[in-house]
Amino acid sequence: MKAEQLPLGIWILLAMLVLAQGMWLFRNARKRGKCVSAWFWGIWGLFNIPTPLLVYLLVVVLPEYRRTKKGGKPPV
Repeated sequence: MKAEQLPLGIWILLAMLVLAQGMWLFRNARKRGKCVSAWFWGIWGLFNIPTPLLVYLLVVVLPEYRRTKKGGKPPV
């Protein structure tokens, strides 16, 4: 199937998913105190789906979750 054959609704859905992913990654990274890298996560989230989300969860969220579960300080 060529890109020209995709219906307009699918293009709109993909655009909405990519924008939502980028905004969520940016806001969540900023909330966790990663102000400098928040821009990186947000912009990378605008390029494709779902790779940035999966990498963010593995690199940022999972280590913080493990640290808090072991009795470390909770994330901000």
